[in-house]
Parts: sequence; C-alpha cells; structure tokens
Amino acid sequence: MADLASLKDQVIALTAQVRTFIQAEAAQFDVSKMERKGHNDLVSYVDKQAEQQLVEGLQKLLPEAGFITEEGTNSVQKDEYNWIIDPLDGTTNFIHGLPVYSISVALLQREELVLGVVHELNQDECFHAVKGGGAFCNQKRISVSKAGSLADSLIATGFPYHDFGRMNEYLQVLGKFMQQSHGVRRLGSAAVDLAYVAAGRFEGFFEFNLNPWDVAGGAVIVQEAGGVVTDFKGENGYLFGRQICASNGQAIQQEMLALTEPIWR
Repeated sequence: MADLASLKDQVIALTAQVRTFIQAEAAQFDVSKMERKGHNDLVSYVDKQAEQQLVEGLQKLLPEAGFITEEGTNSVQKDEYNWIIDPLDGTTNFIHGLPVYSISVALLQREELVLGVVHELNQDECFHAVKGGGAFCNQKRISVSKAGSLADSLIATGFPYHDFGRMNEYLQVLGKFMQQSHGVRRLGSAAVDLAYVAAGRFEGFFEFNLNPWDVAGGAVIVQEAGGVVTDFKGENGYLFGRQICASNGQAIQQEMLALTEPIWR
C-alpha cells in the first residue's frame, strides 16, 4: 500500500506536468491540425505528444511495466504490470474548445486495477485512488452519493459517435433513463464521467463501445469511493468488454442494468 501510494503521488505530479503542456497548446490550437483515425474519431498532435510524455515518465517510475495506450506510443504489454493511458480523454471537446477533457492513467496488476488517476484539466481537479486506500479529489477524500433510487439520480452517458449499429436500441434506453431519473448528461469524457460518479456529482454512468483507456482510471476511483462498476450483464467484463455501468451502489446499479439490457441482448 505504501509503495502504491507513493507511486500514485508521482503519477499525479506527472499528469500535472503534462497538463501544463496540453493547456498551453489549447490556448493556441488550430482546428485544421486535427487528424482522423476513423469516422468522427479525432486525434491531434497534442494527444500524441502528451502520450509520449506520459509514457516516458511512467517508464522511469516503473521500468518493469508494459503499456496499453490509445495512440500506440508503446504497445508492449508485460505479464505483471501494465499502464493504461488516455493522454487526452475528450479530444473532440479539446479540438472545439469545449472545456471538459482529462488525462487518465491506471495501473493494471495482472488482471486487477490497483491505481487510477483522472486529471480534469480545466478545473484542475485531480481524482485519484489506489486499491484499498480510498478515493480523493486533489487533497479531499470523496465518496459516492447516498441517493437510493434511479428516480433520485442524475445519470451520465456517452452518445455513439462512430459505430451506429445499435443506435435504435440506444435511443430506446436513453428515453427510459430520461423519464426515470433527474436527467441525463453527456460531457464527452468517460473518464470525467466516472470521476464525477466517485465524487457524488452523478449517481451513475453507462456507455458502450468504450476502450480500456477510457474507463480504467475512473473505474478504480469509483470503486474506492464506494461505488460499483460492472459491464451491462452485471459482471466484471467492463475493462475490455467495451461496455460499462457504474453507480453509487447496488440498488441503482440493478435499476440501470435492467434499463441497459436492450443495448446488448
């Protein structure tokens, strides 16, 4: 635990350094410099350079670890430890000047997530946790909300943006959530959505077609804040299964899972 806590502090310091770079580029970013990885799947030189900085820094902190990275800076995975990195979660927001985006870093030990950092760059809120150590926003301990039902909850989600194969099912699910909760929000950064569940700002979050780097950091923080994270079947396949449902606890989790069923059935 002491070693993980110390490692987490060093990761936080590293994300603060990378934040300085990203925010400096945000102030002068030219939208013509964006690139396309696929339909509506955008990337910029900022993502790539930020990832390079993170990989270089994390290699120094834990040389024996491998990497799972969004932009492929380092894709060599190891047996014991692997860093999972999203250098700029919310790239589309960044490109358009919408101030909701983050850095997400997680450490996977074999098949278990043991460390997570989500640094929301515009508010300069760094959410962080290690397994068994609780969850924090900057220096303040955080916990999930105490709302006991979906009817008393604010829910976050992410809209499909490149794979529209389940669009009708998704709209059906979205309509049910809109009618049965305080409302649904779409911020554009899954890592931030999860961090906000951990901090009690959202009661729940669901999305499909996500990647490990989108959810790994935030999932650790939600769990350490007292929340629950599963796939849409209520199982543990959220990291690589491209679907996630996170909430403040089992009562709301079961209501959310019942509503998301049309997406995956």
